[in-house]
Amino acid sequence: MSRVKIYVPRETTAVSVGADEVALAIARHAKASGNIVQLVRNGSWGACWLEPLVEVEVDGQRIAYGNVEPEDVPGLFDAGLLEGGDHEKRLGPINEIPYLISQDRWTFWRCGLTEALSLEDFQLHQGFKALQKAWEIGADAVIDAVTESGLRGRGGAGFPTGIKWRTVADAAGDQKYIACNADEGDSGTFSDRMLMEGDPFGLIEAMAVAGFAVGASKGYIYLRSEYPLTHMILTRAIATARDAGWLGNDIQGSGFDFDIELHLGAGSYVCGEETAMLESLEGKKGIVRYKPPLPAIEGLFGKPTVVNNVVSLASVPNIINLGGERYAGMGVNRSKGTLAFQLAGNIKRGGLVEKSFGITLRELIEEYGGGTASGRPVKAVQVGGPLGAYLPESQLDTPLDYEAFTEIGAMIGHGGIVVFDDTADMAQQARFAMEFCAIESCGKCTPCRIGSTRGVEVIDRMINDENRDENYDLLVELCDTMEDASLCAMGGMTPYPVRSVLAHFAEDFASGGQE
Repeated sequence: MSRVKIYVPRETTAVSVGADEVALAIARHAKASGNIVQLVRNGSWGACWLEPLVEVEVDGQRIAYGNVEPEDVPGLFDAGLLEGGDHEKRLGPINEIPYLISQDRWTFWRCGLTEALSLEDFQLHQGFKALQKAWEIGADAVIDAVTESGLRGRGGAGFPTGIKWRTVADAAGDQKYIACNADEGDSGTFSDRMLMEGDPFGLIEAMAVAGFAVGASKGYIYLRSEYPLTHMILTRAIATARDAGWLGNDIQGSGFDFDIELHLGAGSYVCGEETAMLESLEGKKGIVRYKPPLPAIEGLFGKPTVVNNVVSLASVPNIINLGGERYAGMGVNRSKGTLAFQLAGNIKRGGLVEKSFGITLRELIEEYGGGTASGRPVKAVQVGGPLGAYLPESQLDTPLDYEAFTEIGAMIGHGGIVVFDDTADMAQQARFAMEFCAIESCGKCTPCRIGSTRGVEVIDRMINDENRDENYDLLVELCDTMEDASLCAMGGMTPYPVRSVLAHFAEDFASGGQE
């Protein structure tokens, strides 16, 4: 009897809604019924609203079943699951699901497709081809390709990756480092986690390519402590790659040395800022550094360091394999390539959507997200995490483009999109922004440490209708001070959501705040 492949994701979203229990139920039922199956724990395709998403391979095609629960398993087998049989939860071939096939999968193309912890499966899907090509074309050509691609940092700042890499490559130093910032703490974001859990070897390869390009022999992944499953998967993937000779000294006989250490953070939001992360990696308190010097010149342990986030790095292998000009041909203006947009909040179909820059928020929310989960009108959308502006419905047709968002006082950041319907109290959301800053501030600079605390007090007075006009002027002045004088983006960008509420949702202050 032939062995039938059944795919069940081992990914945090899927696991949180019962994927492990579904996998166990399938294994038990198959054994009890005398069926021989091969259970594959793949990553997630990103259609979180369909999880647990089970697939069965039939004649080379993968048939999907959505929102499968353990109690569905006997009925699925009775309906002919192993032959792709009809069932109320059958979605059809995975490569025909509209949510997935209309995306521009560049960075996330292996997520969901492959068995996450199978090195063999990874290599069957272009694994380590970019690293081998990098050895062939040389370090300068790698940096040239990254520069030509127009890739910019996907962690929020949008700094050109090629310039950063060239700076580190040209810097003098007997030791250089690659620091992968995986401290994904923004609200509504999960792309880094999804990639690390679904394609961990892809990140390992990307870091090795970066190391080769700039002359670094050591890499660190700074992972947030709230990702225990990611930690387990990355730990196993790094050990597997090392055992197979893809990490360590003289990788595959190339003469190139590179190894990776996984470091677990301790829950500080501000350690997502690159210099605070470097401090934490050095075993110090996670407090922001003064700049200059830039990390590219004096970074980890005072040595030249590339600091990129997970998606920035993971975009590179296909740039090497397929060419920088191909990546640059996607997107709009100076926003080249793709970004993994993450739909969260009051949304019917939450999940990850990788699309070229230039798509609008309205298209993402309506065509992919299906509108609000409540069915009520969209009131506001926050893009870019807790420091991002709240955009009103009238701005949803703004193209997702770094410069276009800057023009309206907003930012794209990490690509997190959180949707609110018309019942949301935006005065309370403005208060939350200041309160969040007060809680998460590292405390090094006064505008952030004290300004955020005073901001909460001023907003409370406005909500309680105490000298609202005077407090409005005071809040604007406070925002100016925080924006201009804070040491890093923590305090410098907290005014973004506050200003956007003042500009577009002032009536929520006038209502005295809702309970």
